[in-house]
Amino acid sequence: MAQLDLRELHSTEFPIPDEMQGNVAITSLSKLYNWTRRSSMWPMLFGLACCAIEMIATAASRYDLSRFGMEVMRASPRQSDLMIVSGTVTKKMVVPIVRLYNQMPEPKYVLAMGACASGGGPFKEGYNVVSGIDMYVPVDVYVPGCPPTPQALLYGLIALQKKIDGQSLADLNDVPWYGVGPSEPTPVPILGPDIIDPRQMDLIRRQAQMAAEGKSFGVRELPPLKPVAAPKIEAKARAAEAAADDPAKAERQRKREEALAAKVTAEAAPAAAPAPAAAPEAGAPKGKFDKQAMLAKIREKKANKG
Repeated sequence: MAQLDLRELHSTEFPIPDEMQGNVAITSLSKLYNWTRRSSMWPMLFGLACCAIEMIATAASRYDLSRFGMEVMRASPRQSDLMIVSGTVTKKMVVPIVRLYNQMPEPKYVLAMGACASGGGPFKEGYNVVSGIDMYVPVDVYVPGCPPTPQALLYGLIALQKKIDGQSLADLNDVPWYGVGPSEPTPVPILGPDIIDPRQMDLIRRQAQMAAEGKSFGVRELPPLKPVAAPKIEAKARAAEAAADDPAKAERQRKREEALAAKVTAEAAPAAAPAPAAAPEAGAPKGKFDKQAMLAKIREKKANKG
């Protein structure tokens, strides 16, 4: 914890004689409570990418986080107060990040360090990168940069301390962990072919239903693709469905589908020009290939070129 200085806690509304200012302080419970928390903020020890190197430099002797009472970096989330998300957050990594955030005790804070953690950075809208960790956990302070310098991280930590100083125990919006009942954990994203936020399941189901009904939900509608190689398979599937109701109708449908498939295949195939028919050699049987005559022609062409 940072060195005790009663002048930080003293309220200027109540004057104290000069000879007693180092021994007596008149303050509020909220200010004392916030001072103890801001002066013993223990970050969680983990890094993601290049921003973690700057975070390590901030904890070294040149910049010295011990001045702020933050030198104790815990390897366990259950003893941590601050999560510093330092680096690129991939969709695979956001799952354990949210799980670690849920394991941290209240009060807890999140600092997004660098452009990647704040909004995706140079990998924004990439196929495997999350466009900001604030889409999944609440962020209290953003530190810009790619990567930010140790001085920038120190400034972000000082900004977090100022935010803590402004919180009041009388306002549950500032200290929601003192509300009635346990706080709800943040839903852990589901990692599959893509990352899925459980808080958006209703929206995903609605979009899937609208897509099944052929309705648009804000995405530009694309023209339907014309089948080239698959019409026979589709024809068999539709004919099998119709055969259960009316065999005669199924037979007519099958013939129409086969005719359509043949037409599409014929349109897709390039038209081959008919080869000119060669005059049959004298003495060679019609309709058969005369190998000896062909070899004689090749020898004759080579002799003429020579």
